[in-house]
Amino acid sequence: MSAGELPSELVPVQGALTTVAFRRSARAKRISLRIDLAAGGILITLPMRSSRRAGLALLEQHQGWAAEKLAALPRALRLAPGARVPVHGEPYLIVHEPGARGGAWLEPGRIVVTGDAAFLPRRVADCLKQLARRHLAAITAEKAQAAALKPKAVRIKDTRSRWGSCAPDGTLAFCWRLICAPDFVQDYVVAHEIAHLRHMNHGPQFWALTERLTPHRDAAADWLNRNGAELLRIG
Repeated sequence: MSAGELPSELVPVQGALTTVAFRRSARAKRISLRIDLAAGGILITLPMRSSRRAGLALLEQHQGWAAEKLAALPRALRLAPGARVPVHGEPYLIVHEPGARGGAWLEPGRIVVTGDAAFLPRRVADCLKQLARRHLAAITAEKAQAAALKPKAVRIKDTRSRWGSCAPDGTLAFCWRLICAPDFVQDYVVAHEIAHLRHMNHGPQFWALTERLTPHRDAAADWLNRNGAELLRIG
């Protein structure tokens, strides 16, 4: 548990017991609620001086909203033998071969995982993270060159609230689950973050550069609106 996290608890939300997690933030100006995709519950962010009781009071006021959002969550996709995980938008079957060696690797239509079953989820995730690191770094290098820009670094992160980000120092970060999306979606997200190297806003010049770097803005945004939550429930 990090310094900003507090113990979670089970809270009835319109009659259904729901996991509610709390996080303190020095940046927060007010209490906020959001759906916790990882846990399938609710995350309450508290300013440093706000109480858990105040956070729960806000949840009580917005029970209808919370229940609706939770009901709309796609089913979590666990990394387990027999599961089909999308890679570049295509389903790959997780196959466990406990007697083999080599960790985890991709074959046509399959993710082969060796060793003890207890390590399988981590090995599959590590395999996909490595693939994301190589592939997204390659796209980044290509688009950065086209825009005559140079990111400070490219990071792969385990995020569930955003697909990519651009830090003020020029470091780009991408969610590893982006490797699960079709190539045209990856192309757009990388172009979006490259454009932020020049324009740290969403003004007309930013969108003009984004559209110069990718032809997929509208199609990718639509795809993520329809399928993004499902991808963020992987793992």
